[in-house]
Amino acid sequence: MQRHIAKGGKAVYGAPLGILMLEAKFPRIPGDMGNAATWPFPVLYRVVKGASPEKVVLNGAAGLLDDFLAAAADLVAQGAEAITTNCGFLSIFQQEIAAHVRVPVATSSLLQFPWVQAILPPGKRVGIITVSKGSLTPRHLAAAGIPLDTPIVGAEGGKEFFRVLINAEGQDMDVRLAAQDILDAGRQLVAMAPDVGAILLECTNMPPYAFALREVLGLPVYDIYSLVTWLHAGIRPREFGAPADRATCLG
Repeated sequence: MQRHIAKGGKAVYGAPLGILMLEAKFPRIPGDMGNAATWPFPVLYRVVKGASPEKVVLNGAAGLLDDFLAAAADLVAQGAEAITTNCGFLSIFQQEIAAHVRVPVATSSLLQFPWVQAILPPGKRVGIITVSKGSLTPRHLAAAGIPLDTPIVGAEGGKEFFRVLINAEGQDMDVRLAAQDILDAGRQLVAMAPDVGAILLECTNMPPYAFALREVLGLPVYDIYSLVTWLHAGIRPREFGAPADRATCLG
């Protein structure tokens, strides 16, 4: 007789993906990593106190490693089987967090760079759009396996996106202006590097604009959404039924 035993050991079930969040209050519209409705599966959130966008992006997350390690461990204790973060600049903590929690960790959408480059035709390369080009250092790039000569454009020169997310000037955002900032950055990127064959969005607040960017530039766009859905597919593979049952049906 088959036994049906439910295994325990976790505090929360049914949400195997944990997301480390920066401490911020700007709007998180659908598509933003911090909007739970973005995901086609349940997720666990943990805000890292004191980890403001300014500290993480402009100041290199100085002094925050221990806070991220503790928050990641807390998510795993709750039931997370994999960890990600809501800032691409946290690529610098990839090895430390993975070693600390000992579950799959994807700190940054930038980790996709080698995969995307590998699928492009000869003569084409990946271009990056980031929230702050001046803050994306060789250390961030090296942590994700990105060559230093990669074409990169930031959103610093825009009217809305950088102002709201990094300068924290209020808690409201004009979404149309923010979208225009991202589209302008995309146009600038392909103008300066015509050999760009795919776009990689560093910032986890940029996925809401990925569709429009693809329509305008005609290039594939990868972001934190593509990375996290891939990550989740590994920890929760789709069930197609027992192979033996399929073999019987096909027989």
